[in-house]
Amino acid sequence: MPLHLTKIAFGAESADSLRDWLESHGSGGEARLTTRYLPKREAELAGGSLYWIHQHMIVGRSPIIGFAEKPDGKHWIRLEPRLIAVTPRPRRAHQGWRYLSEVNAPADATNTEAGDSLPAEIASDLARLGLI
Repeated sequence: MPLHLTKIAFGAESADSLRDWLESHGSGGEARLTTRYLPKREAELAGGSLYWIHQHMIVGRSPIIGFAEKPDGKHWIRLEPRLIAVTPRPRRAHQGWRYLSEVNAPADATNTEAGDSLPAEIASDLARLGLI
């Protein structure tokens, strides 16, 4: 079972704006995020995804292609430039990235048509009440 990462979608106004950013930065078939350190469990992340947190909810995932070292000694997290909607799940904010096991990862959303997903704020409220 692959291991996954979680990361805050810093600066994203919505899941749609995150999707737009990924698609616009997808030159050469991949989007790149800069990180200071290479994950120690890099080999376990093969086949995994980066799960995006927006407004304290996991809202989507981007499959991880791999990692590459930058000329300045930092590293890139290489991602497929797409956002796959997942069943919203509450997640506390954190700095950088964190590991997420397969058993704790939210399932992909079954209905991904535009306008069919709940806004993050409503999904967050419903999750706090135990309704989703």
